[in-house]
Amino acid sequence: MTTNAQVQGVMGQIGRIREQVGLFVEQELQKEDVCGILPAHSAILLFLFQQDEPVAMKKIVKKVGRVKSTVTGMIHTLEQHGFVEKAQSPDDGRVILVQLTDQGWAIRPVFEKTLDRVLEKIYGDMSNKDRETLLRLLTQVVMNLDT
Repeated sequence: MTTNAQVQGVMGQIGRIREQVGLFVEQELQKEDVCGILPAHSAILLFLFQQDEPVAMKKIVKKVGRVKSTVTGMIHTLEQHGFVEKAQSPDDGRVILVQLTDQGWAIRPVFEKTLDRVLEKIYGDMSNKDRETLLRLLTQVVMNLDT
């Protein structure tokens, strides 16, 4: 039988981790004078850093595993801050293409360094085995919630 304390414990820890990681990322990026980026933007930016040409919004949605409206909102925010630009596909007017701007490409080293620091903080002095276990368990939680 699940107790209220168990539910609050799991959800509370997940919430605290998310909050602390978010705060850490924001502080690290602000130290480097990078504003307007939230941890939620990480998956989009990391995906776009791997692209040589504009990418369809639909492909970004699929890659980051979030709902279209959420990704659209995040892309809009990144666009407002000058990190990405959108355009209609010349082949199909219904398709929106997204690509990094020069400003977006310029933050890549700082952004990747910040994410490396996040992992260092998260893992601390955990052994490789514990790191693998943590990732496996978190993946299982996501899979459980997706079903």
